[in-house]
Amino acid sequence: MSSWLGGLGSGLGQSLGQVGGSLASLTGQISNFTKDMLMEGTEDVPDFLNSGREENEATHSVLRSENERLKKLYTDLEEKHEASELQIKQQSSSYRSQLQQKEEEINHLKARQTALQDELLRLQSTAQSVHPGSGRVPAATSSPSLSYGISHHVSAFHEDDMDFGDVISSQQEINRLSNEVSRLKSELGHWRHIAEVQGTQSSDQTEICKLQNIIKELKQNRSQEIDDHQHEMSVLQNAHQQKLTEISRRHREELSDYEERIEELENLLQQGGSGVTVTDHSKMYDMQNTIQILQTEKVESTKKIEELEDKIKEIYKRLSSAEHDREVWKREQEQLEVEKRQLTEQYAENEIMRLSSLNQDNSLAEDNQKLQMCVQILEKEKSLLSQEKEELQMSLSKLSNEYEVIKSTATRDIDLFSQVRDLKLNLEVKEQELNQSIHENEVLTAELEELDRQNQEATKHVILIKDQLSKQQSEGDNVIKKLKEDLDDGKQRIHQLEDDKMNIIKELDMQKEKLTHSERALSDLQLAKQKLEDKVEDLVDQLSKSEKNNFNIQKENCELREHIRQNEEELSTVRSELTRSQSQDSNSDLKDDFLKERETEVRTLKQNLTEVEQLNEHLKQVAFDLRTENEKLVVACEDVRNQLEESIAGNNQDSLERTAMLETLKCEKAQLEAELCGAEKRLLEEAKKYKQTIEELSSARSLTTSALQLEHERLVQLSQEKDSEIAELKKSIEQMDTDHQQTKQSLLSSLEEQKQLTQLINEKEICIVKLKEKSSELQGELDKCAQTLRKNETLRQTIEEKDRSLGAMKEENNHLQEELERIREQQSRAVPMPEPRALDSTTELEAELSRLHIIKDHLEEEIKHHQKMIEDQNQNKLQLLQSLQEQKKEMDEFRDQHEQMNITHTRLFLEKDEEIKNLQKTIEQIKAQLHEERQDIPTENSDIFQETKVQSLTIENESEKHDLSKAETERLVKGLKERELEIKLLNEKNISLTKQIDQLSKDEVGKLTQIIQQKDLEIQALHARISSASCSQDVVYLQQQLHAYAMEREKVMVVLNEKTRENSQLKTEYHKMIDIISAKEAALIKLQDENKKMSTRFESSGQDMFKETIQNLSRIIREKDIEIDALSQKCQTLLTVLQTSGTGSEVGGVNSNQFEELLQERDKLKQQVKKMEEWKQQVMTTVQNMQHESAQLQEELHQLQAQVLVDSDNNSKLQVDYTGLIQSYERNETKLKNFGQELAQVQHSIGQLCNTKDLLLGKLDIMSPQLSPGSSLTAQSAEPLKAGQSAGPHGSSQLLQQEVDDLRRSLQEKDATIRTLQENNHRLSESMAASSEVGRREHEQTDSEIKQLKEKQEVLQNLLKEKDLLIKAKSDQLHSSNENFTNKVNENELLRQAVTNLKERILILEMDISKLKGENEKIVETSRGKETEYQALQETNMKFSMMLREKEFECHSMREKALAFEQLLKEKEQGKAGELNQLLNAVKSMQEKTVTFQQERDQVMLALKQKQMENTALQNEVQHLRDKESRLNQELQRLRDHLLESEDSHTREALAAEDREAKLRKKVTVLEEKLVSSSNAMENASHQASVQVESLQEQLNVISKQRDETALQLSVSQEQVKQYALSLSNLQMVLEHFQQEEKAMYSAELEKQNQLLAEWKKKAETLEGKVLSLQERLDEANAALDSASRLTEQLDLKEEQIEELKKQNELHQEMLDDAQKKLMNLVSSTEGKVDKVLMRNLFIGHFHTPKNQRHEVLRLMGSILGVKREEMEQLFAEDQGGVTRWMSGWLGGGSKSVPSTPLRPSQQSVFNSSFSELFVKFLETESHPSVPPPKLSVHDLKPLDSPGRRKVDPSIPGSSKDVAEPRAGRRTDLSPFLAPRSAAVPLINPAGHGPGGPGHLLLKPISDVLPTFTPLPVSPDNSAGVVLKDLLKQ
Repeated sequence: MSSWLGGLGSGLGQSLGQVGGSLASLTGQISNFTKDMLMEGTEDVPDFLNSGREENEATHSVLRSENERLKKLYTDLEEKHEASELQIKQQSSSYRSQLQQKEEEINHLKARQTALQDELLRLQSTAQSVHPGSGRVPAATSSPSLSYGISHHVSAFHEDDMDFGDVISSQQEINRLSNEVSRLKSELGHWRHIAEVQGTQSSDQTEICKLQNIIKELKQNRSQEIDDHQHEMSVLQNAHQQKLTEISRRHREELSDYEERIEELENLLQQGGSGVTVTDHSKMYDMQNTIQILQTEKVESTKKIEELEDKIKEIYKRLSSAEHDREVWKREQEQLEVEKRQLTEQYAENEIMRLSSLNQDNSLAEDNQKLQMCVQILEKEKSLLSQEKEELQMSLSKLSNEYEVIKSTATRDIDLFSQVRDLKLNLEVKEQELNQSIHENEVLTAELEELDRQNQEATKHVILIKDQLSKQQSEGDNVIKKLKEDLDDGKQRIHQLEDDKMNIIKELDMQKEKLTHSERALSDLQLAKQKLEDKVEDLVDQLSKSEKNNFNIQKENCELREHIRQNEEELSTVRSELTRSQSQDSNSDLKDDFLKERETEVRTLKQNLTEVEQLNEHLKQVAFDLRTENEKLVVACEDVRNQLEESIAGNNQDSLERTAMLETLKCEKAQLEAELCGAEKRLLEEAKKYKQTIEELSSARSLTTSALQLEHERLVQLSQEKDSEIAELKKSIEQMDTDHQQTKQSLLSSLEEQKQLTQLINEKEICIVKLKEKSSELQGELDKCAQTLRKNETLRQTIEEKDRSLGAMKEENNHLQEELERIREQQSRAVPMPEPRALDSTTELEAELSRLHIIKDHLEEEIKHHQKMIEDQNQNKLQLLQSLQEQKKEMDEFRDQHEQMNITHTRLFLEKDEEIKNLQKTIEQIKAQLHEERQDIPTENSDIFQETKVQSLTIENESEKHDLSKAETERLVKGLKERELEIKLLNEKNISLTKQIDQLSKDEVGKLTQIIQQKDLEIQALHARISSASCSQDVVYLQQQLHAYAMEREKVMVVLNEKTRENSQLKTEYHKMIDIISAKEAALIKLQDENKKMSTRFESSGQDMFKETIQNLSRIIREKDIEIDALSQKCQTLLTVLQTSGTGSEVGGVNSNQFEELLQERDKLKQQVKKMEEWKQQVMTTVQNMQHESAQLQEELHQLQAQVLVDSDNNSKLQVDYTGLIQSYERNETKLKNFGQELAQVQHSIGQLCNTKDLLLGKLDIMSPQLSPGSSLTAQSAEPLKAGQSAGPHGSSQLLQQEVDDLRRSLQEKDATIRTLQENNHRLSESMAASSEVGRREHEQTDSEIKQLKEKQEVLQNLLKEKDLLIKAKSDQLHSSNENFTNKVNENELLRQAVTNLKERILILEMDISKLKGENEKIVETSRGKETEYQALQETNMKFSMMLREKEFECHSMREKALAFEQLLKEKEQGKAGELNQLLNAVKSMQEKTVTFQQERDQVMLALKQKQMENTALQNEVQHLRDKESRLNQELQRLRDHLLESEDSHTREALAAEDREAKLRKKVTVLEEKLVSSSNAMENASHQASVQVESLQEQLNVISKQRDETALQLSVSQEQVKQYALSLSNLQMVLEHFQQEEKAMYSAELEKQNQLLAEWKKKAETLEGKVLSLQERLDEANAALDSASRLTEQLDLKEEQIEELKKQNELHQEMLDDAQKKLMNLVSSTEGKVDKVLMRNLFIGHFHTPKNQRHEVLRLMGSILGVKREEMEQLFAEDQGGVTRWMSGWLGGGSKSVPSTPLRPSQQSVFNSSFSELFVKFLETESHPSVPPPKLSVHDLKPLDSPGRRKVDPSIPGSSKDVAEPRAGRRTDLSPFLAPRSAAVPLINPAGHGPGGPGHLLLKPISDVLPTFTPLPVSPDNSAGVVLKDLLKQ
């Protein structure tokens, strides 16, 4: 059983741990997802400034590193947690195995012990049979050993702490049992030896029987104790396992509490309160697992989408030239984070308050629904993310298209401005997208707020329903909040301290900067030695001031400012002295400067010294304060130790160790102070050395300037080294400051904790004092209670004695009434003349009656008083019991608190140990630092890295301290919670115990009250009988007798006188007897008190039996006394008959017969009355028993009804759980289907990604051939350049060289553009390769993800199969359990009552066993004494039985005498002689009566003496057991002597009776004469007898009526019993019927619910199908809308581009129109103009040509000037004058336009050739283009303000500028014949022409905006031929 329970607990722990881990991962994923969703809007914020980008990247890298560090920490913590869980599991399993082993060992040892004990008992019995004297001692020794073992067993297993104490106690028990086994073996050997030695001897059989009985009793006791111990063992094992499981469960619950709360908060954010359904925990775990899987997949998909987005962003950033400004993004991010934190905090607070109010069952149900809602929301978000993914892919394709468009436009040589505008438009589009994303983010936040509102409304409804539960949980939450607030306060204090520390450090830095400034200012000054000494004195004064004002930092600042002012004043004085000393020598100036530097260094060193001294003094003060505080704490600890020596003995050693540690720390501090003093001394020595060097320098003034300069350089180096050393010292001082502050803080925290400890100890001391006082008060009250209980017992004894005395008084009263009747009869017979004696006797009798009445009243008052006393004492007893219980509770609580205090003390001491160890570590680090500083001071370079390491170590130590303090606080909080729970449990147990005790006390009080009421009823009945019946009737009857028999009184007076004498004698004897009896009663009362005191001391189980036997004996004695009284009455009546009888024999005979019959009837009636009373009591007891049984049956009925209800509830719960399992199975199937669909979607998305990758690779391939034609074009442009250069003539002028230089420059520029293009191409190829690599990586990632998804799918399928199998097994188990349940319900109904009663008894017994075991040992000792008492009481019983036999013998003899007397009466009727004999016999009977009375008196005396001797014997038996037999023998001998004396007295009295007989015979003769008179009296007596018979018959009738009434009551009660039985049977039938109806109802409701569930499932499936179809339509519509929006955006972009292009076209058209207008103007202006150069060349050529060919030249000139052929021929035909006119006109008109040009060498060399040939050559040379215009790229296009152009206002067109320019500024190296050829006007400036630009108007650029189209170069051959042909034709 224990192993099974252990396995179950471990399984539960594992499952709970898994759930906690899964919940933690789930919460982390949800939080990451929400962060990513909220950060999406903030990531895409584009800004155009490049300034904050680097800062943002740096912060981003820092945050990434921190995130990675935190992730590592988290993983480490998770690994540690798992390792700790595994360790705990291993330890628990090892402990369980050890427990099982120990239990097995215990069982084996118990078996061996029982076997050995059996053998020992057998050997003891044999040994006792052999040797009876020695048999008593070993038995006595064996029983305590047994009891010892039992008590140890119980004490070992009765503890509550069942962890390590279990194993230890079990080991101790095993050792003890083994020792006992060895002891028993030794005893066995001893008894065997005795048996072997004395084997043949025999002993009495009676002792053997006794010993066998004792052995049997011991065996029974041992078996009972073994059973009890085994039961206790099982109970304790179960409790131990429950505690283990509870501890593990609490540990895991506390770990998973916060994670579950965070998870619930995030679930509730996404869910507005839905309906509440009750589901099973298994369903919850299944749902949580599925959600976890979904969320992991979702997180992976989000990661993929984020990676794609990052890649797209990188491509976009590479394409876009402008980069975004990140400062605005940073601000928005901070704002969003702040808002997010506020929202999360608000939600956390709201949800914690709401969740605290929810019930656990309802919370489970709501969590289930929330998780379902989470699944749906996550699926929706997944679909949204997939849509966003598709949109991003579309945007990627768009971006790639735009990239291609941009590239194509780049290849087509579109301007930079168009690209910039396109990029700006793209940026605007992206900004719009960003705004849309921000708007979507805002919409999401608004939706979140709406969901929060709905959630709040739902929570309000739930809170209204469950206010009662919220009260209980709000208390726990308040405690948690208080603890959290305390933690937050502690954190805030820590932050405040850190801020104060940072502020102080900043102030120190500021002061140090000011000091450095003042040092720089003072470095330019000079001070003498006397002023230095004065300043030293001032510094000493300031040091004293600063020592006084250490604690105020502001005063230190003020002093520093005053010091700076003084320094400034000294500066002013020094400056004045400098101005004076400047007139002195130059050598002294140099030395003064050197001295100034030295003095400033000395000042800085002194200031540093003062600072170090201040710090040292501050440290000294702190150390002194700490010492004083430590001393105070030591004193307080010593006081506490003195007070708690018993409870905290172990803590004394720890505190002594702590004090030793503190002393060692003090010693270390003293060492550190000594080291600091040594450092100060070293600094002083260095200062002295510096002074010595200054003196040496002052003595060395006479040295040369060169030596001074060398020394100056050396000293500068030294000063630099010293500066570095000073900086190192400053750093070390700062480190010491920080360490000092840390030690301060740690010491302050330790002081605060010690103060708290002292306060706690003081409080606990006060509590202990109060407890002691309360315990003393309780002991006093207990003593009072014991005294009152003793008084109560004495009162009870007195009441019992009074009852006995009452019975005796009743008997006496009856006797007196009978005597009264007899006396009245005598008075009635007497003579009417009353004598004084009769009157005296009547008055005496009346007085005695009144006395008896008074005594009766007193007794009644005493009884009432005693009843009141008993009630008061019962109330006091109840109050005392309650107070005792409360004080027990308080004592238990104080014990728990004391134990908690001990635990907290131990924990705090452990924590202090850890803190001291940490302080030791820090001190060692400080020592190491000091050693390093000592090593670093002589060296030149300072190790900064070591300082940083030390700082980091100190920071880590601080963080470790903080972590330790947090862990300690958390441990304390957990311990407090556990202790509070234990206190609550103990309080509940105490309350239940007090209730049980109250019930027991109430039962006892009720029993006592019932007994008292019964006694009251008996007393009242006796009063009624005495008062009502007898007195009134007797008075009336006596009056009648007095009137009737007044005449006969004279006759009887003589007889009366004699009888009165005898009566007086008898009365005197009677009074004497009464006095003796009263004295004996007093002695008896005393003896009874003593007996009762002794009995209270020695109470035992057999006492009740002895009391019952004594009561029975006393009752028998009373009955015998009553019989004797009746017989004496008979004798008296017979004597009266004899006295009153006359001479008539017949009449007397008749009267005597009637009288005998009356007496017999009376006796019969009395016996019948007694029988009726006994029967009545029996009937009453049976009725009461029936009532009790009916009440018990009703209680059983109620219990059965409650059980039926519980069973029905369990059935309903099982059915609900089954339906929940079915629903979870269906949901899991739907989720599997959804997973399959999501897998298909993921595969589809992977295919799309592959397609996009192929597209990108294809685009890259397209991009590479576009780059190749660009390079070919450049090559083509380079080839004609080379050709032109080769073709160009080499012998031209400097103009050609300038053109070549320009061309080279243009070539270099073109090469640079080519290189930039190549570099761009290379970059693009690299980016495309990177993108291809990224695509490959993505492909690999998608493949791995697909594999992971497949594996997950397989795992899920396996899980589903396992769950199906589990569900089938559970369903089979359900069926079998239902069958077993139906079979076992009837058995359980019978057994549950017994189980509940047994449980209550077990709980009570378990509490009482520990108390009773100590008492059992005492009872065993008392039982031995009681056995002796029992033997004595048996002897007294034997005596009583002997007395009874004597009484019976006496009664028998009296009856025989009565018969003889009757025979004498009959003989007397026959004759007078017979009468005389009868009288003699009567006299003898009277004498025998006296003898019997005397014997009775002697017997009473004997009984009293025997009781006295019994008491003395009891007292002596307790003290002297051996002297008892001898004393009893003496008592017997004395009693025999007393009996002999009594027999002698009897013989003497018989002799006296014989003398009296002689006297009576003489009187007989006198009486015979009076017989005649007595005959009349006999008649009267007969009449009286008849009257008495009538009265007796009336009494008989009354008694018969009473009997009939009682018989009727009995019949009625029997009928009631039958009715009760019938009602019981009816109730059982009704119950069975009700159960059947309930079963039928439940089955019908189940069927209805199943039908409804099926309908709802169908509806849900249809609705899900509709929802899926609607979602698909929605997705399609959304996709269509997205595509439409994209198309509209593209259309808008295209329209904008078209508009821009239209604008550009309009601009181009305007420029073309302007150019055409300018061309037309130029054409119109140049139509009537001729080129000067051409005409000049023609003119000069005309004169160079021979005269025969000059006509051709003139014709050519005419054709150029537009003269027709006819006119030319006419001119040739005319005379020479015409030529002169032409020449004169030509020279006159052309002088302005044609400047003289130098002749070329080719023309000068060829004079003989014809003019046409020369002209053709000239045209050929001039027509060849010197530089063919190349194809220009975008980079060669120059802006308006470029140096290649003239700086012109861009508003004015270029043509007008050119017109305004002078003609002389044009280039003159172009041929004149190009003008008519260039009909196509060039629109651009050909590159490379220098600052002048082209010479011709037509070659000027028209506009800079138009695209550049270079004219195709014409081949030189064709151009030359065509031009010549045209010219020749013309």
